[in-house]
Amino acid sequence: MREQLPIFPLNTVMFPGVTVPLHVFEDRYRALVHHLLAIPDKSLRLFGVVAIREGYEVGAHGVHSVHRVGCVVQMVSVEPYEDGRFDIEVVGRHRLRLDGLDTSGEFLVGDVEVLTERTPKGTDATHEAERTFATFEEYRRRLSQLRGGDVLDGDLPRDPEFLSYSLSATCLLTLTERQELLEADTPLERLVMLRHALREEMRAMRAIPSLPATEVARTRWSPN
Repeated sequence: MREQLPIFPLNTVMFPGVTVPLHVFEDRYRALVHHLLAIPDKSLRLFGVVAIREGYEVGAHGVHSVHRVGCVVQMVSVEPYEDGRFDIEVVGRHRLRLDGLDTSGEFLVGDVEVLTERTPKGTDATHEAERTFATFEEYRRRLSQLRGGDVLDGDLPRDPEFLSYSLSATCLLTLTERQELLEADTPLERLVMLRHALREEMRAMRAIPSLPATEVARTRWSPN
C-alpha cells in the first residue's frame, strides 16, 4: 500500500510498538504538529520517521540524505509551550519505505510504501523469541552485577515480532546497527541479529569487566 505522509527525519531509528518523546522547536516541524492537531481523528495523526544518513536535524547545514526504510508513527500526546514549541509523544505503528520526498511545502512530505513483516513458513518464531529473550536476560543479569543493582527491569513483549522491535530499540547500538535491524525482512532474522549483538557485548564485558561496551537505553513498549 502506497500513500503520502509528512516526514520527520531524526538522528535515531524508530521501531513499531515503541513509544518515544520528541521535543519540537524547528519551524517546519512546528508546522507538522499544527497539521496533525487539525486532524480530528487522533488515530490518523500519523507521520513517518526516517533516520538521517547525512546531515543534521537542526542548523544551517540541515539534512542532506535519509535512509529509505523508516517507521510510521502516531502522535499520541502533545504539550504546547507559549513560545510555539511542543513536547510530543509518538508510538511506532509499522515500517515504511520512502520512495520520494517533496521539500516544497511547510514540512516534508514523502511518498511511502507500508512494509509488512514476512515470517518464513515452517519457522518456529516463538522458539527463536524464547532463545533471544533468554540471551537478553543473561545480558541483563551480567550488566546488573557490573552496575551493582538491577537494570533493565521493565517488562518486554513476548510476541516474536514486537520482542525483536523492543530489543532493537532498548539495546544501545549504533545508528547503523539499528537501521540494519529495522530493515531486516523478518522477525526471525532480526532476532538472530540481536542474539549475535548481545553475545558480542557479553564477550566485551568479560574482556573489560569495569567498562561494559553497551549501555542500554530505557524506552517504553506499547502494544497499540
